[in-house]
Amino acid sequence: MIKHALNVTREADFNAWYQAVIAEADLAEESGVRGCMVIRPWGYGIWERIQRLLDDRIKATGHENCYFPLFIPLSYFEKEAEHVEGFAKEMAVVTHHRLKSVNGRLVVDPEAKLEEPLVVRPTSETVIGTAFSRWVQSWRDLPVLINQWANVVRWEMRTRMFLRTAEFLWQEGHTAHASAEEAREETMKMLEVYRSFSEECCAMPMIAGEKPENERFPGAVATYSIEGIMQDGKALQAATSHFLGTTFSKAQDIRFQNASGELELAQTTSWGMTTRMIGAAIMIHGDDDGMRVPPRIAPWQIVIVPMLRDNDEDAAIVDYCKTLQGELAKLSAFGEPVRALLDLKWTKAATKRWGWVKKGAPLVIEVGGRDMAGGNVSVIRRDRLYREDGKLDSAVVARGDFVGQAVATLESIQNALFDDAKARRDAAIARDVTDWAGLLAFFEKGGKGLLEVNWSKPSGAELDAVAEKIKALKLTLRNVPLDAGAPTGNCIFTGKPAVERILVGRAY
Repeated sequence: MIKHALNVTREADFNAWYQAVIAEADLAEESGVRGCMVIRPWGYGIWERIQRLLDDRIKATGHENCYFPLFIPLSYFEKEAEHVEGFAKEMAVVTHHRLKSVNGRLVVDPEAKLEEPLVVRPTSETVIGTAFSRWVQSWRDLPVLINQWANVVRWEMRTRMFLRTAEFLWQEGHTAHASAEEAREETMKMLEVYRSFSEECCAMPMIAGEKPENERFPGAVATYSIEGIMQDGKALQAATSHFLGTTFSKAQDIRFQNASGELELAQTTSWGMTTRMIGAAIMIHGDDDGMRVPPRIAPWQIVIVPMLRDNDEDAAIVDYCKTLQGELAKLSAFGEPVRALLDLKWTKAATKRWGWVKKGAPLVIEVGGRDMAGGNVSVIRRDRLYREDGKLDSAVVARGDFVGQAVATLESIQNALFDDAKARRDAAIARDVTDWAGLLAFFEKGGKGLLEVNWSKPSGAELDAVAEKIKALKLTLRNVPLDAGAPTGNCIFTGKPAVERILVGRAY
């Protein structure tokens, strides 16, 4: 039996395991405010890596970063009825601007009421649309391509760290175009940016597709998502891209004079990815020893742990490790300098080793007196922690050989994590269910994963009836995969001829 670093396993209690990873890997902790979390340095370091790599890709497609206010006048939302209805239950509202002391307690000053309530940003379509109406006058001003990195607040009733919090970090892109064709092209371009980023940088295989009508972003003409499948078989929406058409242009009066001198409404898009990606990485890559961070998004790709014993040899071991760190710093992996940390905390080496194992550092390098004497290092790969006999896989390697192989090893870990996750994802999608009875049998017997089934693309009341029917089974419609095969037969929900294939299953 392997004695794992966590006191709960994925198989025994996936939800408790998820919380244990967050705590033991020092990713985040409760803040004292319901639904808000403190993101600790290792967790925030992962977010910084995600931010850096995704920001480069966003800018490479021609977008510029900017910033808009946290507070949005309520009147901005009231201009777009469907949008405000979609977010009304989640809005945090500021109504006063001052407190006063009464009998030693701070209370809201009733005389400090704002003339107009301010909504704490749940998303920025309305305030950015108002700016676009000022910026766009002529077809020559288009397209407008912007992005902002910010925090948003959506007052969630049931919260879970990284997955569903009252406050979270994200990026939100907003664009305006002269034609619907160009805006739709932008929507799909950014969907592909998210898919490729998730797979190439985060080693997380995703399914890109269009959301059904009832799952669209409030006010959107079409919404697309990337969906991942977690190790417990549930889906997680990791990012979305929306074609908004003229919905917000009408509400915010974003008009431009075309080349013929006529006024037209601009066609707009919006798209976003959040700190939920860290939650996805935990549930896709994590194991019973904690987090496993793909090298491309790891704050530290290689952690060097000197085995110090508080004797005369310690100084020489530290110097040996500093030399190793310097050699690694000269290397380049994935187009960037290798990130190597020398952990000199005064903690037992074994404690530090297992601390970094739980954090998920891709490579943990231990150096003791015997390693130094032989010109070696002891290498632990986080993607394959144990040997076949159940013992920790710590390979003794000549220092020069390790340095020479370090980049290839990091690439190997990145690829191995993706390949493992892709194999699990592919095995978690069933495509052989052809009727409602088959769907019931799959999920009532404890089937884990998603079903890809025939879909007639119902709308309106017919779609609402389908949604209610599957809600009783705690299922949701996920998306229509862009690469799904052609439908053959009838929709398993309506019995009508199918026009496409859709994914259905349980989700976060």
